[in-house]
This record gives sequence, C-alpha cells and structure tokens, in this order.
Amino acid sequence: MAKILLVEPAFKNKYPPLALMKISTYHKMLGDNVYFCKGKNAELRMDKWDRIYISTLFTFHWNITVDTICYYKSSVDKISDIYCGGVMATVLSDELEKEHKVTVIKGLLDKPGVLGEDSYIVDTMSPDYSILDVSKNKHLDYTYSVCDSYIAYATRGCVRNCPFCAVPEIEPCFSPYIDIKKQVDYIKDNFGEKKNLLLLDNNVLASSNFDKIIEDIKLLGYEKGATYKTTKNGKTNSSQKYVDFNQGIDARLLTREKCRKLAEIAIRPLRIAFDHADDETIKLYKEKAELAAECGIEHLSNYILFNFDDTPEDLYNRLEINVLLNENFKEAGYKARIWSFPMKYTPIKGEHSKDRKFIGKEWNRKYLRAIQCILNATHGVVGPKKEFFYVAYGKDIDEFLKILAMPEDYIINRKFYKTYGLTDEWNEAFSRLDDDSSTLDFIMNGDLRKIKSRTNCVLKFYV
Repeated sequence: MAKILLVEPAFKNKYPPLALMKISTYHKMLGDNVYFCKGKNAELRMDKWDRIYISTLFTFHWNITVDTICYYKSSVDKISDIYCGGVMATVLSDELEKEHKVTVIKGLLDKPGVLGEDSYIVDTMSPDYSILDVSKNKHLDYTYSVCDSYIAYATRGCVRNCPFCAVPEIEPCFSPYIDIKKQVDYIKDNFGEKKNLLLLDNNVLASSNFDKIIEDIKLLGYEKGATYKTTKNGKTNSSQKYVDFNQGIDARLLTREKCRKLAEIAIRPLRIAFDHADDETIKLYKEKAELAAECGIEHLSNYILFNFDDTPEDLYNRLEINVLLNENFKEAGYKARIWSFPMKYTPIKGEHSKDRKFIGKEWNRKYLRAIQCILNATHGVVGPKKEFFYVAYGKDIDEFLKILAMPEDYIINRKFYKTYGLTDEWNEAFSRLDDDSSTLDFIMNGDLRKIKSRTNCVLKFYV
C-alpha cells in the first residue's frame, strides 16, 4: 500500500485538476492512500511519500510550478518519484526533465502502463471528486468555482493546428466520441448529483458523432430550459441547469443544422472563437453569431485573443463588433447577448513562454498594461451594453489609443481625474509630444516605475 500525494501549485484557477482527480481514482483502485493539497503544505511536506504528482497548467506558471517541485523535493526518496504532467510539463518537458530531474508525463494518460506496470488506462477513469471536498480534506482550503458540475469529455483532440494552441501537442489524435453518459452516471452514483455539465472538448463540432453527443446531453437531462431542484428546510427551489463547452466552438464548422442542435440543449454560454481580425474571419464570425441568435441561443461568449498577430485597433474593432451585434439582436427582438473576454497571448515555447512579458510586434508595453488596467476595472469582461463599452474603451479608435496612453491611475480612476481637470492637463501635455519621439518611445516601451523627476511636462503625470 503506497502513500501518494497529489499537488496542484497555488496558481488561481476555477477548474479543478481533472488529471489528478483521475490519478486519485487509479491509486485508490490499487489500494493506495491518497492525499491532495493546493500549493505548499508544511504538514504534508514533513511526511515521506512513495510518489508525488504535481500538475501543471500554463507555461507562464513555470516559476510557481518549479517552486512547488523544489518545496517537496525532500518528501521523496529520489527526485524521479515526483511526477509532473499537464500542459506546461508536456510543452516544456525537455527543460523540466533536464533542470529538475523529475519524471515528466507528456500528453494524456491514454495508454496502459503509463503510471505503473498494469493494464489500467487512467484517462478513461472517472474523476475522484472527494479530494476536492474542503469539509473532509483538512489539507485543502481552496474552493473551485465549478465543483458543482459534471466535468467530462465528449471528444478529445482537435482537427485544427493553430500556432498559439498547445492542444495538438497534448492531444494529437482526434477522438470523435466518448460516452459522457457513463462518466456522468459514475460521478452521480459515487459523489452525488451535480447541477451543471462542463465539457472540456476542444472542437466538438468536428465530430462525426455530433448529433449523438447532443442526444446524450438531452438524455442526461440537459435539454433547453432544464432545471435543477434542491430542497432546504422543507422548501424546494429550482434553478436553471447549463451546459458549457468550455473550450469554444469552431465557427468554420457551425452550420445551421448544428446550431439548431445546440439550441436544443441548455447551453450557457455558446462560445464562438474570434481569434483573428482579418475580413474573412470577421465576416464569418458575425454570420455565425447572428445564426446563433436566430436559432434561439441566448447566451453567447468568446475569448478575444490579442497581442498575437493583431494590432490594438484590431482588438477595439472586434470588441465593438460584439457590442454592435448586441444592439442588432435587441432591435431584431432576439434574446441573445454576447459577453467578450479579451485574452492576452503568451507563446507556449521560446522566449517569454515562462512569463507573461511577451509583446506582440504590433503592441508595446504601455498598451498591454493599459488593457490590463481596463480589464481590472471591468472584472475581465466586456458586457453587451454599448454605453459602458464606449466609456471604458473610447467612442472610437483614436480615443481608445489615447486611453491606452494615459497613466495607469488615470485609466483605473478615470472619473476622479476627469472631474478635477487632471485628465485635460495630461491630454494637453501629451498632445505636444509629436516632435519628442524619445519621450513618447519611453512612455510606450520604457519602465515608467523608474521615473523620478517631476520636471518633464509629460512624464510628471506618470510618476
């Protein structure tokens, strides 16, 4: 009987470590004792473990992940007894193995014998939800926001090969159908009923079994309008269930027939990818968003990738397209609304893959920081209200670029600085920089935290 420790580094995330949950099922099946924690735990570190699994997520979590590995080094007999898997471990496997001597599991646990000399395929096992129960796990003080969801896959992999995506490396083979009914039934029988259905498929529309997947979802009780009933103190309450294909929908594969099928289930939201800003992509995206609204899908969302091969103007245009689509939906009598989530691109390999300092060729340091300031104020979301968008991002591209150039505090506390006339003072000083390219370049690309002098007519605003 082995002692197994499962660790997820202490980065913030709302989705629980599904692979660790499946590894827990595997080791408990072998009769092992399994413990789980988030980040560093002094009590668990003092113990000796036969094996420690540390999950990884994004490559820019390199430092916190390596710090976690180093923290638990003394808790195993040899460093190779620490196993690392997941996105970062797969993409940066050579560096992780070479620099830290851990055992790296690349890709999926989709073959027998990956974790031991047995015939079990860990990836097909059901996740162990019990390790997430903070009421029973004294080593866990972190709550994942989607714990009340059945987390499953209806497909695996993707037929695309997008240069900014790690899926082709982690899930290189596309599997068009996985029975979600078995996954949900096991979770329900062993860990109780869950409210929502979270599907982590990377490109479900590419499946030749798409219609069957939709029927499976409906048979599980997630048809459009489905409700979840709870009883407390003798009173029954109802709330809407939802289905979330979290990784998004490929607009190139969204036909009218498939859209009608999606409208039959309690999908919330429908995420339509909007990663590029070329004319063809914009035309396609608008067409598919309008199709979804016409088919009766009410909640739409997408991640707007920026800092890749786009410009700041491209980002503004795509965000405004969603705002204007919302206006069109309202005028047409559709209930559909779109929420956008700008997402900064970070390369998965090469320089800056281990941090978030990458600057796209059309961007600069100041603009990226400014976008983050706006997103902090709006909690990361661009909502459907036109008036709110034009206040936060500007009434046109010129005003948008002017906002991005503002001192950070002027962006975050815009109303205060405008009320006391300070924004006008900055604007007047900034507008005189046309002939001072060195100062302008420093504002856009320099480290503004190093400004000490208040004598410069413009730089004094950034102190």
